[in-house]
Amino acid sequence: QVQLVESGGGLVQAGGSLRLSCAANGRTFSSYVMGWLRQVPGKEREFVSSISWEGTRTYYADSVKGRFTISRDNAKNTVYLQMNSLKPEDTAVYYCAAPGRPYELGYRAADFASWGQGTQVTVSS
Repeated sequence: QVQLVESGGGLVQAGGSLRLSCAANGRTFSSYVMGWLRQVPGKEREFVSSISWEGTRTYYADSVKGRFTISRDNAKNTVYLQMNSLKPEDTAVYYCAAPGRPYELGYRAADFASWGQGTQVTVSS
């Protein structure tokens, strides 16, 4: 299984940008779809974005499409989430996530079985 550590969260004004990073250990990183989920207190964890194992296919929730960009560097075992034009409703704990097995698809929060400790993103109005 892949172990994940997120970084890059923080406080930003509406309209600003942040870049989240997720470092993964495990020799099979390049075999996993990787994703980002987010959660606010009292709500279920929701899907934000995912990227295929080779990095050629990306998927986004409608709420972030056009503003967020997911990417990965398999040589560095790292996945990124570039967040632009941030809105107060993007405020959440963001989790890097991976499905339970290599080459398993991930389009929904329920598809992901492992995640990191999370990083807080707060967008002020």
